[in-house]
Amino acid sequence: MFKLTSLNLNGIRSATSKGLEAWLAQARPDCICVQEVKAQAADMADKFESLAGLKGYFHFAEKKGYSGVGVYTHLEPSDVVIGFDGGEFDGEGRYVELRFDTPARKHSIISSYFPSGSSGEERQLAKFRFLGAMYPHLQTLKAERDFILCGDINIAHREADLKNWRSNQKNSGFTPEERAWVTKLTSEGGIVDVYRQLEPNTTDTCYTWWSNRGQAYANNVGWRLDYHLATPTLAAGARTVDIYKTEKFSDHAPITIGYDFGL
Repeated sequence: MFKLTSLNLNGIRSATSKGLEAWLAQARPDCICVQEVKAQAADMADKFESLAGLKGYFHFAEKKGYSGVGVYTHLEPSDVVIGFDGGEFDGEGRYVELRFDTPARKHSIISSYFPSGSSGEERQLAKFRFLGAMYPHLQTLKAERDFILCGDINIAHREADLKNWRSNQKNSGFTPEERAWVTKLTSEGGIVDVYRQLEPNTTDTCYTWWSNRGQAYANNVGWRLDYHLATPTLAAGARTVDIYKTEKFSDHAPITIGYDFGL
C-alpha cells in the first residue's frame, strides 16, 4: 500500500512545533505533500529539509513568509519540476512535481497550493487566472504521464463539501465559477477527485479546513478544501482514506489515501 498524505501546514515552523514530525514517524506515509510552508530555503536549512526520515523537495515563494509547497518522501525521484506556468504564479511558490519514471511507466506526485481569493477582488481575479493556467497544464500533463496532484485547492466543489453552503454561494471558494472549474476538470477533463470516488456521500466528516474565527472547529463548521486529484489509472488503485483530526497541526487536517500500487 502506497500511503500519500496532503496537509496545508499554515507555516512549517508552527506545524512542527505542534507535533507534526512525531505524527509522521507514527503514521509513516510514503510521501506527504505540504502547502503553505511559509519559509525560504535559508529557513529550512538543517531544520526542515527532512522530517521523520523523509527528504523534502520544495518550491518557495519569492515573498518571505508566504505560500510555498513541498513533497517529503523516502523515494528518490527521477526528476523534480519546480513551477508550472513560467510566470505570475511561479513566483508565488505554488507547484512542485516529483517524477518517478522507469522504462515501463511515468508517474508524478505533485504538491500544489491554489490561491485564495478571500482577501478581495484582486486576489479572486488572480485565482481565476491561476485556474485558467492550471487546467491546460494538467491536460497536457495527463497526455504524457499519470499523476496525483495533492493540495489545498481552496474550492469546495459540492454543497456536501462545506457546512454552510447556502450562505457561502457568493464567497470565494464556493462561487459558481470555481465549482464549475472542478466539475469540468473531473468530467470532460478526465481527472478523478479521489476522495469522492471513495466516499461519494459523506458530508460533515469530509471537512479538512476550519476557520479560526468563533468556534468553527469545535462545532465542525468546516470546508473540504484539500484534495487528491489523479489520473484514472492511479485513482483506480485508491483503497483507503483517512482525515486525521486527533491532533491539530494547523487550521487544516491531513488527508491520507492508501493506493494499491508502488512507485
